[in-house]
Amino acid sequence: MTQYLVRSIARPDPVTVSRDTPIRNAVAQIIDARTPAALVIRDDGKLAGILTQKDCFRPALHASYHQEWAGSVADFMSEAVVTVEAGYDVVRAAEMFLEHPHRVFPVLEEGRLAGILLRSDVLELLSRIG
Repeated sequence: MTQYLVRSIARPDPVTVSRDTPIRNAVAQIIDARTPAALVIRDDGKLAGILTQKDCFRPALHASYHQEWAGSVADFMSEAVVTVEAGYDVVRAAEMFLEHPHRVFPVLEEGRLAGILLRSDVLELLSRIG
């Protein structure tokens, strides 16, 4: 079997937000991009966390009840993030998706953010090569 690396299927331009981004704006970016998550980036460009669609449900429900959005990304994001290395074999990444409930992993290359890996993209590749 040919080796496929994460970098070959990672999406290079993930939606990124800061901790201070109003949650309403972050939700809009996630929806507009049709992505399962936005990566939360610190001022120095390093990964600070992740904001998933699931994380956005609480503020969205609150807004639907009260006709008002409240809070920033920092109030709803997850700081504990499972990442994947760009040089990993896609099979290794698939095994990681089996071990974790996540739909996405931020992709790092030499410690820097290099993109985002979607579980659906890994499944698509595996179905093509299998």
